Amino acid sequence: MTYFGPEYFALFLPIVALLYSIMPKKVRPFVLLLASYQFFWLISGKLIAYLLFSTVSIHHFGLWLDKLQREKKLAVKGLEKEEKKSVKAAFDRQQNLVLAFAVIIHIGLLAVLKYTPFAVSNLNLILAHFNVQVSKISFMVPIGISFYTLQAVSYMTDVRRGTVKADKNLFRLALYMSFFPQTMEGPIARYSDTAQQLFNGKQIDYNNFVFGFERIVFGLFKKIIIADRLNEFVKSVFDQYEKYDGGIILIAAIAYTVELYMDFSGAMDIGIGSARIFGVKLPENFRQPFFSKSISEFWTRWHITLGTWFRDYVYYPVSFSGFSKKLTAAGRKRLGNYFGPLMAGTIALFCVWLCNGIWHGSAWMYIFFGMYHFAMIFTGNLFNPVITKICSKLHINREKGPVATIRIVKTSFLVVLGEIFFRAHGLAEGLQMFAKIFTNFSLKGITSGDITKAGLDYLDVIVVLIAVAAVFVISVLKEKNVDICQRLSEKNIVLRWGVVLAAVTCIIVFGAYGAEYIPVAPMYADF
Repeated sequence: MTYFGPEYFALFLPIVALLYSIMPKKVRPFVLLLASYQFFWLISGKLIAYLLFSTVSIHHFGLWLDKLQREKKLAVKGLEKEEKKSVKAAFDRQQNLVLAFAVIIHIGLLAVLKYTPFAVSNLNLILAHFNVQVSKISFMVPIGISFYTLQAVSYMTDVRRGTVKADKNLFRLALYMSFFPQTMEGPIARYSDTAQQLFNGKQIDYNNFVFGFERIVFGLFKKIIIADRLNEFVKSVFDQYEKYDGGIILIAAIAYTVELYMDFSGAMDIGIGSARIFGVKLPENFRQPFFSKSISEFWTRWHITLGTWFRDYVYYPVSFSGFSKKLTAAGRKRLGNYFGPLMAGTIALFCVWLCNGIWHGSAWMYIFFGMYHFAMIFTGNLFNPVITKICSKLHINREKGPVATIRIVKTSFLVVLGEIFFRAHGLAEGLQMFAKIFTNFSLKGITSGDITKAGLDYLDVIVVLIAVAAVFVISVLKEKNVDICQRLSEKNIVLRWGVVLAAVTCIIVFGAYGAEYIPVAPMYADF
């Protein structure tokens, strides 16, 4: 079962929608809950036990933290200022210990399941010098554990901070953790984003149904016509990069970046569209990332919910820690108001990108991927005042016109280079492919037929280019705040459904599927 398979959009989703519609309002949330657990069972089987453990665990810890907060309020009543401060501090320490224990359990479980083989293999490299080896250990990892674990941590942290109330309803928490349109690849929702929506039992109405259906079709368009058609070429070049020159490797890196975007954003479209059918608005995860003028901006537009999670639960806590405050104060005195705070901010940024790299996978190439983007953003932060000053003196507008276009192209190129390490079969191969782009670059492979030999014939190229152009036009309109679905809803019903059916026809005619086609699993489901 995947979001892109006919089992999902032609069987599972319609059955769930039908059952949801015919049930009374109070029963509908339980229809979604049962459907979500059925979906999780279909993709992970008995590994659903991990999801059950996380759900019951955060329910317990949330109530524990809430109980301590209520006890603190009662304990400080009528106390003098100094005594009140002391009592509050004691309760805060206790709450922090409870939260730390809860986070260690969840992040620790994720780390053991996903990163034990990586840790053991690296330990064996060290122990090899002493002729000692540790037996390899591996575990079956449930799909989506990286996503729902972050949701669990955010819920418990928000309860500790007092930004949300602990939920006594275990079933509502279970649905928040398991809602099937976001199980495999996100978006990573906060409790305050979706929990109440999910339990409203809102009736399916025409507008939500059509908006949801249109979004699902757009996701299938991106995945099946573009991403899956590019996959064979990308796989061929990355599997046998030694056979190709730097020009073909660069084209493959661009193709992979497009494939990854179309695959991941396509999954988000289907997830968000599926949720919309039930009247649930999931947070957006993409905002035209390839219109970014810097790497820093790119990561505010790509995988938005992961970026905001790291911002709120890693970057801010590190930035506002006692050590960082002292470092900032000392830095301001010696380096000024910009570079002084930059020191503490850089430490927090490093933590974010180390965590980001590790979150994506248990391999050095993912850690390098994180450090690559850290270096790009840090360099931009370091030189930004100088560049801004120069542009101001020369009366150059960096946000519009040719300079803005150059910045967008530069940012996209840097992103493409970073994706080489993300896709390569290891850090060493990624570095070799990266080097070939600059030491063995040639355009001969384009005319010699290397692209077609690698699995992308000229018909594929034409189909992909036209489809990418269509997505680009829609992205330009969205960048200009033009809501395509809303505009279509204002048109004649024949025109509206004509556009939708035309897109469905394109998927059927030009989609990459069939007897000889090897289905491509959702790419972000493994992260």
